[in-house]
Amino acid sequence: MAGMNALQWLILTRHGESTGNLAYQAVHGTDAEEAGIPERDADVPLSGTGRAQAAKLGRWLAALPEDERPTLVVSSPYLRALDTAETALARTSYAAPDGLRIRVDERLRDREQGILQDLTALGVKNRFPAEADRLHRLGKFYYRPPGGESWADLALRLRSFYRDLQADAPGGRALVVAHDAIVVMTRYLVEELTEREVMEIEKEPIANASVTRWRHDGSGLAADCYNDCGHLTAAGPAASTGRR
Repeated sequence: MAGMNALQWLILTRHGESTGNLAYQAVHGTDAEEAGIPERDADVPLSGTGRAQAAKLGRWLAALPEDERPTLVVSSPYLRALDTAETALARTSYAAPDGLRIRVDERLRDREQGILQDLTALGVKNRFPAEADRLHRLGKFYYRPPGGESWADLALRLRSFYRDLQADAPGGRALVVAHDAIVVMTRYLVEELTEREVMEIEKEPIANASVTRWRHDGSGLAADCYNDCGHLTAAGPAASTGRR
């Protein structure tokens, strides 16, 4: 994505473990059709582990060399992402009130599932068999659930977000705190991947509070690390394979 070349560093992280992640883990491998998450998606909070992960992310940010530290921070408006950003930034010396403030942008929200929200794969198959068939026929990238978004839809709003970001902060170092789908589709845009390539990458879960970075190498943004959890190892497993 040519416009991204104006950034010096682009750092992405997925939010820390949420109670929604735990709900999906609890029903994995069972005959449950719903995850049973009581909140609307925007209000799903961090778990205790998620808050600890966010704090470790903050300590990693605080230890970055000065020329790699973010000059702006943008977060999804969803509670689990915004709390991750606030918790992490509070562990640094360059946070508000005298330093960086967190900007919120709704284009960084998680991919909307529409009528399939909160359903397990079995729930989709049993309650909406025609949608399960349509997903199989179209493929995950272009399938749009009724009232929801396809991965291609997500790419469209992210193109708009990153155009504005590079215009607002040419040469800047941006930290984006969002969701697993945002991390995957940012890689699709930055590295100009194909549908096949990005859907293969998507099979590997993005770990909670993991770090993915690109840096400008003189000609464009080049990959520095992907889905890295080195800063979280003291807390044990950093990844949560549960959706949301």
